[in-house]
Amino acid sequence: MNKTLKPLFACLFSGLICTGAAAAEPQVINIKTDGSSMVMSVTSDGEVLFHHFGGRIDDAAPVTGIKSYRRTDHGTDNLAYSTMGGRNFREPALRVTHADGDMNTELRYVSHTTRTLADTNVTRTVIKLTDTNQALDVELFYTAYAEENVITTHAVIRNREKGSIVLHSFYSSSLPVKARSYLLTHLYGAWARESQVDHTLLTHGSKSIESRKQVRTTHTENPAFMITLDSESFDENYGEVIAGALAWSGNFRLNFEVDEFNVLNILAGANPYASDYTLGAGESFTTPEMIYTYSSEGAGGASRHLHDWARNYGVYHGHEVVPTLLNSWEGAYFKFDAKVLKQMIDDAASMGLEMFVLDDGWFGNKYPRNNSNAGLGDWQVNAAKLPEGIDHIASYAHSKGLKFGIWIEPEMVNPKSELAEKHPDWIVRPPKREAPTTRNQWLLDLTNPKVQDFVFGVFDNTMKLSDKIDYIKWDANRNANNVGSAYLPADEQSRFWIDYAQGFYKVMERIRAKYPDVLIQACASGGGRVEYGALKYFDEVWTSDNTEALSRARIQYGTSLFYPAVVMGSHVSATPNHQTGNITPIKFRFDMACAGRLGMELQPRQMTDEERQFARRAIASYKEYRDIVMQGDLYRIGTPYDKSGCYGLMYVSKDRKQAVLFTYSLRYQGRSLIPKFRLQGLDPKTGYTIRELNVDKSRNWFDGKTFSGEMLSNAGINPSMPKIYDSGVFLLTAE
Repeated sequence: MNKTLKPLFACLFSGLICTGAAAAEPQVINIKTDGSSMVMSVTSDGEVLFHHFGGRIDDAAPVTGIKSYRRTDHGTDNLAYSTMGGRNFREPALRVTHADGDMNTELRYVSHTTRTLADTNVTRTVIKLTDTNQALDVELFYTAYAEENVITTHAVIRNREKGSIVLHSFYSSSLPVKARSYLLTHLYGAWARESQVDHTLLTHGSKSIESRKQVRTTHTENPAFMITLDSESFDENYGEVIAGALAWSGNFRLNFEVDEFNVLNILAGANPYASDYTLGAGESFTTPEMIYTYSSEGAGGASRHLHDWARNYGVYHGHEVVPTLLNSWEGAYFKFDAKVLKQMIDDAASMGLEMFVLDDGWFGNKYPRNNSNAGLGDWQVNAAKLPEGIDHIASYAHSKGLKFGIWIEPEMVNPKSELAEKHPDWIVRPPKREAPTTRNQWLLDLTNPKVQDFVFGVFDNTMKLSDKIDYIKWDANRNANNVGSAYLPADEQSRFWIDYAQGFYKVMERIRAKYPDVLIQACASGGGRVEYGALKYFDEVWTSDNTEALSRARIQYGTSLFYPAVVMGSHVSATPNHQTGNITPIKFRFDMACAGRLGMELQPRQMTDEERQFARRAIASYKEYRDIVMQGDLYRIGTPYDKSGCYGLMYVSKDRKQAVLFTYSLRYQGRSLIPKFRLQGLDPKTGYTIRELNVDKSRNWFDGKTFSGEMLSNAGINPSMPKIYDSGVFLLTAE
């Protein structure tokens, strides 16, 4: 041990040393919410050990004395923040090459503080650690949200050495878990089939969930997971579950390592892939926020905790009224003029929608944006399509009682654009190599402050086109590949992955400082930025470019495991569907979309009179219950993966006086038993009247009748849904 540190540790731990033969009592750190505890302790030699994340324990001292009675050959299986060095053989949370070339780090306790923030629901604990031989400090931040039963964590790494150090791994958290078995639930997918659910029983060894794509980081994997403890089956309502979600808009990595003693160590944070990060003397690095919750009520309980936290703390405008909208994309694509847009606005108003959004194709003059090949980056209003400008269209929408929104893609540029001609140095490409295109476009280098200024300017100048712009649809239709930056020095190119995401956040901070009230959607090809790092600045995500209702059953189900309905853009589109070619009834399409943020994505002039009439009815009824969907507690009934082909979900208001139930038949039922839906979340002693919405006559024996919450929960109801694409929406009102 460094001589200078020996007096420090002697001082720090003098109060922990007992006289005689008695052992020292460890110092206990107990981070609590209303229903959970995260317990750590400080040993006599300064190691911070992790003991418990689960149900709340007020007197946590005995927890630190629990013995496994299994000898380890390293003794560090429960370090609160693992490092490369000492006796740790597992993948570390922190791996550093120090200024003198030393590759080892051993952290020891210095102090910790806990304080209640201005929001008395929130407490923050900071644990300060330092290396035994190097001038390297680490602060572990734990923020506890009492009512939501969520604890977030991140680390700050500070370099006090005389020279630069290199961070090779820099995870936000290291969480040791001890159970008999671990069932991992996570989301995977691809464009148009995002948020598919995978259940994997973890065995000895490591499994990683990660993204190396940058920008659209969540198409193929999502930085969120659930671990079901002591069970090999996933259950919505029962069992112990730990859930986590990383708030980071860059490459991420979640690593699950089960060691030879059956201890699961979870590492979560920014992906260290190709991301060595140099810290100069006196500099610090802050890792992304990792969000954790514990539930003793299965996956459903974990989801509700995350949803509550998201609406209260994690999502911009998490409690705002959500406007219904018509988006122009699938109705007009690039082929429109002012007349077409005004007709769509008229039709949107006639159906009771509340906003019109002008999508791609409104800009570019030298290189007009008439397809995806040109114009991106040149954000002048296209004079041929819209000679009277954007304000003319926005004002027309407002005159019809609608809000107005507009599409931008400020991080991207077409090779065929004035911007690419003027600033080739702004394009992400390695020296002496070609920059491959995706969707005929390149990526702008957000590590460069001048590019950050430009991207902010795109947003700012777009808002200046009219004082009647209420909504921005922010798209991002490619990933980062063949990476290189003309801005970053040659020996710091590995900073690109981190600095791009941080540059994106710098832009969003400026935008929200100037435009706190505008609604902003994170589109990213649909499903590409579904994570809490972006949602700190965005009101909603475009859940998927696949608007087909049958596909959306699984996409929205998977998304709902970690993200609330208030962020899920969900639109009714034309049939046959433009992505899948599938033909589905108008009611099924609306009933699926109404379980999220309702919008429409079609040309209303191509709807039949019957469809337009139903749309008016469904939109009106959605306004009646949307606050329950946006702000209520979600209870999933079955899954869209069930062999029965039946699936349901319900939202219950916080006061349990109202609820809305959605039921879907995803395949032909034939002569099979009518499925039973046991309703959840209701007050057992309260009577609820059930009313089916958007039907001309009663279809079910329980429609219009009143039942106790106890009966609805224990006996249930069985909506009649014999055919594929049958669906129902039922409003429950307490009597």
